[in-house]
Amino acid sequence: MTKLKSGELNGFLDRGSSFRGELEFEDTMRIDGKFNGKIMSKNELIVGDSATIEGDIHVGRVAISGTVIGKIVAAQRVEIHRNGKVYSDIDTPALVIEEGAIFQGNCVMGDRKAGNVTNIAAKA
Repeated sequence: MTKLKSGELNGFLDRGSSFRGELEFEDTMRIDGKFNGKIMSKNELIVGDSATIEGDIHVGRVAISGTVIGKIVAAQRVEIHRNGKVYSDIDTPALVIEEGAIFQGNCVMGDRKAGNVTNIAAKA
């Protein structure tokens, strides 16, 4: 078995393909087809231009150029590119929406672990 380099694409659902169920992956997954269900990973999901995802997404990072309907929880970042259409509630510390993208839903941002936040006093 070959060891994948960090960030290397290790899964692909091509245009014209469809999948229903639960998907877990390591490293990076790209979807260009149709997916209905739950997606889980600590790493990156790429939603291509022709992709339609209906369901819950729980990942480290997600870059969206296709359509997502459901709930998105990203530990690091959500990017909605200019062709992206997102009809979801989003929970992430960082959200990027390019001009031309569609986002309909609610977004919760910020660190929910307020007890771990340390105040840093500015030195005069």
